[in-house]
Amino acid sequence: MSRRIVQFGTSRFLQAHVDLFVHEAREAGQDIGPITVVQASGARERAGRVAAFGRPEGYPVIIRGMVDGVPSERTVQVRAVDRCLRAAADWPAVKALFAAEVAIVVSNMGDAGYQVAPEDRSPALLSGAMPLSFPGKLTALLHHRWTQAGAPLTVLPCELVNRNGEVLAAAVRELASASGAPAAFEAWIEERVIFANTLVDRIVSEPIEPVGAVAEPYALWAIERQPGLELPFIHPAVTITDDLEPFERLKLHILNLGHTALAETWMCEGRPAGETVRAILADAEIRARLDALYEREVVPGFAAHGMRAEARAYVAVTLDRFRNPFLDHHIADIAQNHGVKVERRIGAFLDWITVRPGAPATPVLGAILARHRAEREGGASPPHPRATMVDADEKV
Repeated sequence: MSRRIVQFGTSRFLQAHVDLFVHEAREAGQDIGPITVVQASGARERAGRVAAFGRPEGYPVIIRGMVDGVPSERTVQVRAVDRCLRAAADWPAVKALFAAEVAIVVSNMGDAGYQVAPEDRSPALLSGAMPLSFPGKLTALLHHRWTQAGAPLTVLPCELVNRNGEVLAAAVRELASASGAPAAFEAWIEERVIFANTLVDRIVSEPIEPVGAVAEPYALWAIERQPGLELPFIHPAVTITDDLEPFERLKLHILNLGHTALAETWMCEGRPAGETVRAILADAEIRARLDALYEREVVPGFAAHGMRAEARAYVAVTLDRFRNPFLDHHIADIAQNHGVKVERRIGAFLDWITVRPGAPATPVLGAILARHRAEREGGASPPHPRATMVDADEKV
């Protein structure tokens, strides 16, 4: 039986995450893959990347960063991908592949990847022509597989969308209904297609042209358990769990929250435009402030949920990731959509911890949140939390 994977998306993230893991599993003798990559977006600027996928020699992934406080670097030549198709030009080939060979689907279509094109909400979705949106394409391909008495299928989305499997499954079901598909097809989706919720975590800092990537050592692919779901392969970075929330909270409220706190300092203190995370943390005062924020507000917040040890371990890993000597992670990039990130990373953390007994005082995080809410509502902004950080340090 084929264990082929169809991957929607050509991103450097997938190259250094799923594709790399599959390569290493295959090198260890596991029956998984190979991977067919499908360019679903039609972006012309990636034509060279599409052509380069599937070369026998593979492509390089350079893994650079800090491991247990020590700089590390290695290169892996990834040979898990044997073919790349363009949905716009190769739709019949994509359909033929999907009807029989594929056992696992992975995707990373970006923040807007689950948006459904209005044109896909019609019977034309099942006409055989290529739909416009990714959910439309996936629904049409599943329908084609169903008509060919296709075997069960597992979908492992990697988009940074909360409960991504459930969200994608809902979009597919909506389109199946809107297209007038038979009830038997909808029942087949329910019974034979597993949409798993997953969480991915790895910084992939830059591409290698025409294909390849530079990534940090840390990597995680957490997959939520459900009936009938098995891990697609065994790899140290891949885990199956009964509950994704602890992984999500650690990433969102330690790694992402730390980034947003640094972006707040960078914006409010007028620091250099091209400053990186590594460079700002070379400032001993700012590093001390971040350390204090984690130690006095963030870790105690996790402790109120019984996660003190997990939070401390993840903080240590996060600081290694922030100080990666090979990674130029510009704070200007982190600062995009800053207000939204403050709400999701800081506001949501404060909401999460305040419902628990023993929740800590959070003067720094509270000040950041208050300042942004005042700005949003057009009122006077409270002082920048740098003052609060200094006061907190002086009181201890």
